[in-house]
Amino acid sequence: MLNRLKTDFRLSIITLLGTSAFLGITPFAAIRFWQGNVLAGLIDTSILVFICAGMAYAWITGDTRRSGVVLAVIACAGAVAVAAAVGEVGLFWLFPCLVTTFFLANPRLATLLNATSIVAMVAQSDVFQSDIQMWTFAATAVVVSAAAFAFAQRTNDQRERLEQLATIDPLTGVQNRRAMNEELGEAAAHAERTGMSYALVMMDIDHFKKINDTYGHSVGDSVLVDLVTRMQQSTRKSDQLFRYGGEEFVLLLPGVDGAGLSAVMNNLQHIVRKKVKHPGGTISASFGVAILRRSEHAGSWLDRADSALYEAKKTGRDRVVFSDKKPKPTTQEHALGTGFGD
Repeated sequence: MLNRLKTDFRLSIITLLGTSAFLGITPFAAIRFWQGNVLAGLIDTSILVFICAGMAYAWITGDTRRSGVVLAVIACAGAVAVAAAVGEVGLFWLFPCLVTTFFLANPRLATLLNATSIVAMVAQSDVFQSDIQMWTFAATAVVVSAAAFAFAQRTNDQRERLEQLATIDPLTGVQNRRAMNEELGEAAAHAERTGMSYALVMMDIDHFKKINDTYGHSVGDSVLVDLVTRMQQSTRKSDQLFRYGGEEFVLLLPGVDGAGLSAVMNNLQHIVRKKVKHPGGTISASFGVAILRRSEHAGSWLDRADSALYEAKKTGRDRVVFSDKKPKPTTQEHALGTGFGD
């Protein structure tokens, strides 16, 4: 639970809003019912119920984007309704709403919600004691909205940079193992909902240690970067490449299976052999391939691809092995260049 709050910023804002609403609105709803102001009490209760329901929806479904928008609308509309029901004291409820909208919805929608709420408040002229108070409120609300917008944008930019640092491999520029785990989970869930086929490829450069030992790590790094570039040029935009660790990479292929998958693997192996080079010649790679099974967990899927890769390396390297099938070399076994690779 705490981990979700740490990793999902919008969920943490939704949870904060829900908790604050429960603690802050509940006493006022009770007091208003006690004082006989049934309309204001019903408005407070309705706002509280909707906010708590939105928070529960976000936690259960993980759909924080949609629930965030709904909660932003409810909060602003509720603040305007409270002001209409109780008068001047209700004006103060709008200010926290003006701040949280920029964390719950996209900047354009949040700006529209805030502007609409301020106009709706000002339109209720009987809520204010004087025109000066009305325009003071409007000016203050605009300043609060502008400050919230600037702070939210800066926070979002910083969060995106941190997420990039946490999920992107600095050498090759592709996503790292942490990002891969999330994407595999999402792929498994999507396949379960839609029936779409997914293939997972684990690739390991053959005899890569020899390249580092003979020519230095800078040359080894250049090989990795070149490999990634070639792979990205030869795959679709929908395919995702990850650096699993060291010289190991994982390729996620949506909508591919059967004969199409075999053709893809033959092409990738050909590209590695012919186009990725180092001072001693070309390289080769071993591949383990697994097609996602129905209702299979992402961890099991990855394990099967890893086992297939292990089989490919154990039986001679420079080959493609499909999970649950006997290993077969895709081409004739032969030495390439000086034999450097893994």
